[in-house]
Amino acid sequence: MTEPVTWHLEGRVGLIAIDNPPVNAASHAVRVGLVRAVDALEGVAEVIAIHGVGRSFVAGADIREFGQPPKAPWLPAVCARIEACTTPVVAVLHGAALGGGLEIAMAAHARVAVPGVKLGLPEVTLGILPGAGGTQRTPRLIGIARALEMIVSGRPIDAARALEIGLVDRVMDGAPPDIARQAASEILNGTLSPRVTGHLSVAPDAEALDTARADIARRLPHLFAPARCVEAVAAATTPLQEGLKTERALFDTCVESPQRAGLVHAFFAERAVSKIPEADALAAPVGKVGIVGGGTMGQGIAGACLIAGLDVIVVEPDADARNAAAGALDTLLQGAAKRGKLADIACARRNLRLATSLSELSARDVVIEAVPEDLSLKLRVFAEMDSVCRPDAILASNTSYLDLNEIAGAVSHPERVLGLHFFAPAHVMRLLEVVVADETAPATVATGFALAKRLRKVAVRAGVCDGFIGNRILSATRRAADEAVLRGASPAEVDAALETFGFAMGPYAAQDLSGLDVGAAGRAVRGEAAPVADALIARGDLGHKTGAGFYEHRGQKPVPNAALTEILAKARTDAGVKQNPPDAQEIIARYTTAMIREGCQVVEDGIALRAIDVDAVMLFGYGFPRHLGGPMHMADRTGLATVISRIERFGAGGAAHWTVPRILRDHAKRGANLIA
Repeated sequence: MTEPVTWHLEGRVGLIAIDNPPVNAASHAVRVGLVRAVDALEGVAEVIAIHGVGRSFVAGADIREFGQPPKAPWLPAVCARIEACTTPVVAVLHGAALGGGLEIAMAAHARVAVPGVKLGLPEVTLGILPGAGGTQRTPRLIGIARALEMIVSGRPIDAARALEIGLVDRVMDGAPPDIARQAASEILNGTLSPRVTGHLSVAPDAEALDTARADIARRLPHLFAPARCVEAVAAATTPLQEGLKTERALFDTCVESPQRAGLVHAFFAERAVSKIPEADALAAPVGKVGIVGGGTMGQGIAGACLIAGLDVIVVEPDADARNAAAGALDTLLQGAAKRGKLADIACARRNLRLATSLSELSARDVVIEAVPEDLSLKLRVFAEMDSVCRPDAILASNTSYLDLNEIAGAVSHPERVLGLHFFAPAHVMRLLEVVVADETAPATVATGFALAKRLRKVAVRAGVCDGFIGNRILSATRRAADEAVLRGASPAEVDAALETFGFAMGPYAAQDLSGLDVGAAGRAVRGEAAPVADALIARGDLGHKTGAGFYEHRGQKPVPNAALTEILAKARTDAGVKQNPPDAQEIIARYTTAMIREGCQVVEDGIALRAIDVDAVMLFGYGFPRHLGGPMHMADRTGLATVISRIERFGAGGAAHWTVPRILRDHAKRGANLIA
């Protein structure tokens, strides 16, 4: 087996190459190799240059070591060894220098970046802080304010920005080994001056620290790690060894926090969902996409495809709607370019065409139907798509609730039909449910997942049922919220409790945002009623679009709709529910338990492949607090016996939607977790 770190001497220059595919993760073998290489070259070479082979310098920790006891040498010791080297060390950064990779680079005595490199310290997204000197060396190079910006946000920066703020010393274009030789030569001839990062002083910046603390309290009150990042950076004004001790103590508190387990689980959930039965099937190439429907959802799907570099035709027969779609899409592309999500807006504009007839889609690889949620309409559209599209084209529906098997029955080749359930706004939201009908071919599923990857979506495989995974669970949680309201809580109190829990928006504020009529359409399909929402709809109060829903939106801040007093009184009387207003903790318990219960039922019914797939859906599509890992992870942390006890208590009146799923009882009886 090839060694992941190799080194050799070229004249006066020692070259160290890191080659640990696919991204040169800082595995134990890499750490051992780096220490051995520095030991071998120190005093022998006059300059040492470290570079990566393949895609990256070092893109971070080895995820296979997550949760394992650290093996010596651990990364802080590697960084200390590089920094203490008496021979100047320069690091050449290409591809990605993230987390531990950037910490290694900052321990070197000079840094050269290759255009296109991403440099960052994303540890906070895993519930920890940079633990190998990142909180101490970053402020020494770029100051406290800029270090806080990088470390607390976890967002990477590019080579130009890194040079501007002093994180790197040069930006050079070329192959990393050649740049390593060039940078070493510049150190030898005195045009690049090495320096020991740990010897640099840090100017105090109380204002930046106070601003960061206030911002965290305002925006991230639920999160544990960001505040510890600030305190670690604050310690950078002390001598390096003292600051490193503070960093380590704060790092350990983060590791012990339950949030770290939740965030790591969320990290792995994104990867676990790609393991599907159809993974070995051959995906068809997708370069040309057709979208039927130029409404809000069609625009978002088109935008996502254009940002991904695909050729897109949007079919919208109505002239006014087509013109509106053209304008909205151009605005969407401009916004994507401004945010750095789209490099070539001119190319994206050339890749877009709006058409009036489905016949324009005859050469498309994939055609996605995005018309209103009306089964008869979708059946007509699919029948026409079947008549005009290529025999091997994949025909997809963006339906949220409807029976995909029935839709597939409208075409001559049902094996090429699948659901691609995007979430609004489709060019922003990361979740994509790939819905597999009874006759969908494995290659069709594989192509759906390949398209999702091209669109940078988190694809989750779902079976056919009312609402698939996410909307089925959403219906259960809304039912639980409505029960809390009928028992005496106000919609505003329910929203406040769940926002305190960590959701960005409560269920009633969310309904106002999407439109109460949208939820009513889904309930009509299921034959369900929601007395309070239905009464508001009867008044014409549909949410933001009409100025009022559960809240009135006519002032600067939303306030509860005055009409709710009478509506709630009638609904509670009609329901005959004993008034016992739940407090915030009871509201949260009912809502999350309903989510867990339905999630278990979804897995038991085979709609979701695994419990972790349910977590991915709720994390990436429904705003479940990432630091809690997802409802199924939360169930394991809470204890399945406790979850069962809650379900039985909430269902004491005999409601079918509060029965305990068999899979939940079985796991509890065996002492097993839902997440394997």
